[in-house]
Amino acid sequence: MTPGRERGLTALLCAAGAGLALLAGGRTWATVKAEDAITPFSAHLSGHDLGGTATALAWAGLAGLAALFATRGRVRSAVGVLIALFGAGVVYASAAAVQRAHVLSAAGEKSALLKIGAHPSLAVNLWWMASVTGGVLLVAGGLVAAARGGRWPGMSARYERAGAPASRPAAPKTAAPADDPSALWKSLDRGEDPTAKDAAQDAARAPAEDEPVDPAGEPDGPRAGERAAPRNGRP
Repeated sequence: MTPGRERGLTALLCAAGAGLALLAGGRTWATVKAEDAITPFSAHLSGHDLGGTATALAWAGLAGLAALFATRGRVRSAVGVLIALFGAGVVYASAAAVQRAHVLSAAGEKSALLKIGAHPSLAVNLWWMASVTGGVLLVAGGLVAAARGGRWPGMSARYERAGAPASRPAAPKTAAPADDPSALWKSLDRGEDPTAKDAAQDAARAPAEDEPVDPAGEPDGPRAGERAAPRNGRP
């Protein structure tokens, strides 16, 4: 199994555990009845009514799941340990929430009629076991992330900060005005004659008419005059 697939399966395991605990938290965990009271009393208590600690820890495990993708190396392993601890907390809180004393105390807070009843009855269903199962899945996923998370790949390279600033691409070279057809048409629209500009440039590069030119194509300057000067003072 590749590290990337292993990371995906572990994330799916943690998500399933947290989702199962959150789903179970909204269901009825226990029912309390006091039929011999002056006024018969019946209360249906959900996981939220019994404290909601398991639900809060499940939300924390879900947040830790997002951190698995945002971290890497030892930090990711530490996040896996936290997720495992959150899962263990879900298991303990779910089991403690359905204890008789805790359930009767929570029911008494909802209605004072329970305190009048002599012998209230308590019925616990299996939704709290679903919350326990979600906590176990969180523990398993967290332990796998703690043991194997250091080998998993990080996020895509485009989300990571590069070690050195990337060199900026060179600016595209613009074509010369003379070689750019669009610039030629624009100059014609303005009433300019591009051939006149080229002729002026050629005239500037050409030598003057009254300046003598040697056979090599260079103007006859002071060096030519030096060659024509008399030697040793003789004409």
